[in-house]
Amino acid sequence: MFGFGKKEVKAPEERLADLQRKKDWAGVSRTYYELGVTAMDAGNLHKAHLWLHRADTIYSADGNIYDKVGEKLMDDCSDRIGRLEDEDGLFYNAIPAEIEARAEELSDPQVRVWGLLSIARLVRLGERLARLPGCEVLGQLDWAVDLMFHSLQTLPSQEAYQRLMDMCNALYELNGKPVYYSGEIEVPGRVPFQLFDLNGPFGVEQELNGYTDNHLRLLAALSQGAEELPTAESSIVGCALLPDYYVRTSVDRLEDVPQIKAELQRIWSDYDFVRDRLTWEEAGKRIADYKRLDILD
Repeated sequence: MFGFGKKEVKAPEERLADLQRKKDWAGVSRTYYELGVTAMDAGNLHKAHLWLHRADTIYSADGNIYDKVGEKLMDDCSDRIGRLEDEDGLFYNAIPAEIEARAEELSDPQVRVWGLLSIARLVRLGERLARLPGCEVLGQLDWAVDLMFHSLQTLPSQEAYQRLMDMCNALYELNGKPVYYSGEIEVPGRVPFQLFDLNGPFGVEQELNGYTDNHLRLLAALSQGAEELPTAESSIVGCALLPDYYVRTSVDRLEDVPQIKAELQRIWSDYDFVRDRLTWEEAGKRIADYKRLDILD
């Protein structure tokens, strides 16, 4: 009657910190799911998107974690994610849909340059994240952007092609490493940026992998004189928005975040540029300027 021996029930946020310290990733995944369900049931769909996708990313990346989490949780998590994907007004859905629609008005080279301009804005962030153990590949974005841009004009050497392929593979392998769930860097005057904040709508590192893989297939086809070339994809264009970081730090409306507003302005400015005024010289200047940009500032 006095409650002796009762186990203290910790809030999900407290349990999450303990589980992360213990590297209990199945427990972390279950806790993210719990946070996502609570947010979704409360009508906070951006937070629901953040936490449910984090849960899904963890259990989908490792078979052992997958088995521990259980099918009932995973089925409900997938169902909820599917319902969120049908929410037309959700920022996570609306912006990629608008980018895709505008890309249909562009030629293949224009779409590719539009994507490279966005990747260039990740260079400085990538250099900082590359200091985390196992994340060195993110420090190669500076070189990769230049290589892919110039290879749209002149085919690269076999050595450069192989280096780009190695980078592509390393980007794919980044998702699922323990550091992906726990690594973070300081942001002056603000909450630290977590590597997991790259998860975004589709996973920035996976979008980088997809863009690079598509580019490698383009180069291979061109070198062989193929008539049919891989079609450019536009999903990389939104990669520098980083909505997960701002949702996690309790922002209510993503559209009101100064950094997101600035990035959206750059995205649409780049669209106007590649559609109406694209030259190799001007594109090169934009890329050089963007590589010096701190998108978290």
